[in-house]
Amino acid sequence: MKRAMVTGASSGIGAAVVRQLLADGWQVIGMSRSLPPFSQPNFRHLMVDVSQRSALLAALEQIEPPQAIIHAAGSMAAATLGNLDPQRSESLWRLHVDAAQTLVNHFTPTMGPGGRIVLLGSRTSRGAAGRSQYAATKAALVALARSWAAELAPAGVTVNVVAPGATDTPMLHQPGRESSPPRLPPLGRLITPQEVVSLVSWLLSEGASAMTGQELVMCGGASLG
Repeated sequence: MKRAMVTGASSGIGAAVVRQLLADGWQVIGMSRSLPPFSQPNFRHLMVDVSQRSALLAALEQIEPPQAIIHAAGSMAAATLGNLDPQRSESLWRLHVDAAQTLVNHFTPTMGPGGRIVLLGSRTSRGAAGRSQYAATKAALVALARSWAAELAPAGVTVNVVAPGATDTPMLHQPGRESSPPRLPPLGRLITPQEVVSLVSWLLSEGASAMTGQELVMCGGASLG
């Protein structure tokens, strides 16, 4: 049975990814700070804050090497220049970038042909007014993915970033977004978690074996303006 590790497994896109993988017959190890609202024989949950490197490394020692890593844990911050909080920047970096680096650095020496790494990014990686701290971390994920993809291609391991626009998850309602509320794209509605999951599922499939080092943007047409 194929084994996947998913961060941010208790809600939003991470929880949707877990449910889909279980339905597809994967064994899933999920990590999050709170318990997911579901259980299943092929699902194991570890309660850990992946932004804390020492705690994450301790948790990784309890896990057999997976065939797929999906880093979906995330948080949002919106602030304009003059109001940027350096501690918020550090926390976003630890959660989005350092956690990804820790996960991939720990497991890739044991990943062989068919291994898959998917990082959840954002269409704001190209920059967005009022979201510079968040956008910077998502841009860094693209640089990491492209660099790792180049290193791991000879081993048959792919690395990609799935970068959705405004997605209907609890993160949209986090405190601190008042200065930069989400906008509906030309599609006229928010992206659904399941639509993001469908793209993640394809990247994990055999049909995506030649797709690596890419940032796949799913924005409902928002990038067209």
